[in-house]
Parts: sequence; C-alpha cells; structure tokens
Amino acid sequence: MNKYALYNDIPEFAAEFLYYCKTIKDMSVKTVEQYYLDLRIFFRFLKSNKGATEPFNKINASDITLDDIKKINLSDLYVFLNFAHEERENQARARNRKISCLRSFFKFLAKHNMITENPTEYIGPAKTPSTLPIHLSIEECEALLNSVDGPNKERNYAIITLFLNCGLRLSELVGIDITDITENILRVMGKGHKEREVYLNESCISALKDYLAVRDEKYKPPKDLYALFVTNRQKRISNRMVQTIIEKQIEKAHLGGKHYSTHKLRHTTATLLYQHGTDIRTVQEILGHKNLSTTQIYTHVKGDKIKDAMINYPLSNITHKNETDEKTKKS
Repeated sequence: MNKYALYNDIPEFAAEFLYYCKTIKDMSVKTVEQYYLDLRIFFRFLKSNKGATEPFNKINASDITLDDIKKINLSDLYVFLNFAHEERENQARARNRKISCLRSFFKFLAKHNMITENPTEYIGPAKTPSTLPIHLSIEECEALLNSVDGPNKERNYAIITLFLNCGLRLSELVGIDITDITENILRVMGKGHKEREVYLNESCISALKDYLAVRDEKYKPPKDLYALFVTNRQKRISNRMVQTIIEKQIEKAHLGGKHYSTHKLRHTTATLLYQHGTDIRTVQEILGHKNLSTTQIYTHVKGDKIKDAMINYPLSNITHKNETDEKTKKS
C-alpha cells in the first residue's frame, strides 16, 4: 500500500519523488501538482500499453514497478509524447512540461540508485512557436483603470495599479502583507521563496493610500490579519477572486475578447518598461525572473520603432555615386 496517501494512484517511488520536489527542491505547490498529473498520465499510458481495459482516466497505476521503469527506453518516451500530442492534443508547451517532469523524475531515480540508465538523458524539447506576449497598450491601461468603480473601487483600483506598475504574479499580489510595505518599497515573495524588492511609484503609493484609508472600516479584518487585500468576509483575498475582479473590469472597459488576464497585466508591465528604455536586465530584476532568457521574450518592438531605427541609422543616407552623376554635377 502506498504510504503517501495523497498520491495513492501512482507508484510509491513516484510519490516519494513528488515529496522530494516539495521538501528538498522546494518547488511550488502548483508545479508539484502538475508533475503529479503528468506522471499519472505517463503511468496510465504504460498500463494501457500493457493491456489495461478500463477507461484511461480510471486506470490505477499504483502497481507499476521499478522493473517496468527499467525497461523504458528513449523510443518509449517518444511514443508517449506522440500519444500526448495526438490523443490528448497537448501543444508544444504542455509536452515540454511533461519532458521536464520526466527528466526530473528519472534523474531522481538514478540519483537514488533505483535505475542504472536514464532514458531522458538525450531527449530534446519540442519546438515551440515563436509568439509575442499579449499586452495592453497605454490607452487600454488607462481605460481599464478608469473603468473601476463600485463599493470596492479603492481596493480593486489598487490591485490593478500594482499589477500594471509592478509586474507582479498573481500569487505574489495575493500574498502581500501590510508589513511588506515600507514607504515606497514593496517586499515580494516570488517563485522558490525568493524575495525581491519592488519600487512603488507615485501611482502605486496614491492608490494604496486611498485603499488603506478605507480598509479597516470597510472590510473590518481581524487585527491579526496582516493581508493587504482582504474580502468582505474578513479574509485574505484569493487567487480566484482577484482573477474574477480583473475579468469583470476588463469587460467593463470594453477590452473583452483579447484574452487579457492577470498574467497579461504582468506582460504589460514588462513590455512597456522595455519599450520605454529600461534595459533588459533591470526588467529581469523587476519581474523576478531567475533566467534572463525568460525575460528576453519582451525584447520585441513595434514596427514603428523598427522603421524609425532604420530611418535614423547613421548610414541610411549614404547612396552610391556613379560616374554619370559626377559628370552631371560638373557640367
């Protein structure tokens, strides 16, 4: 019987890997949960190929053994990824997440001497389409902010202002405590429990001042609740509630249909920073990206900027002078 009750439909050694990710690798809850789902699909696929007759989503894969895992080679992994692509309609990004999960899983097994060969050692990522991040224009940002009203306008305005000016992740905004703010500095707990400081500009300071002036009286939070953003039920605001607020305001600002979301507001911050002269490494620090390559998706520029750059290029006015032109000038 699997001693890891939370993951009782996958093998115990796989559940042990997930707890390793939680406690030793300090991965986020969301990442570990996604790894669990990806591994469960992988194990169900293995059992299905061995002749399991129950519906795929009902397969209990807890009886997969290490001997089964030791038989897996690179070709088997390609077949699984093809299954993910063809049968489950996983796009490149979803398949790459599965590859990342399997790499970590087999590396864990090899490290703990459960297997002698790692079939993921030579597997490469699926090619992802090159797409530009969706973001709001300055005019759309203004329309979104101007659309905020109603009984919770101070709170909701402050939420949107922080998103647009600070480039926060959803979990980062929800996790802010009042004690995280000191004058014009906001301490943010990012991915991997990595803390960073974000500078609050005048827009942020003004919005927070207006919200804090009504926070205690309007929402009546308990004295020991230090959450910055709270609900009418005197609790810390949830991820889902913030998403709902943003969705409603986007519709109210007539920006619906453009797939805008809380994360697109983060894209907006990064894009506007870069397009208005902030160097890419500073953008990286503001966003809290571990790797510069993650930030470099924001180095796209508008066609007008490309056109201006080429027009103003120092060699743009130099043309070829042929002999006919020279003779014409002399005559």
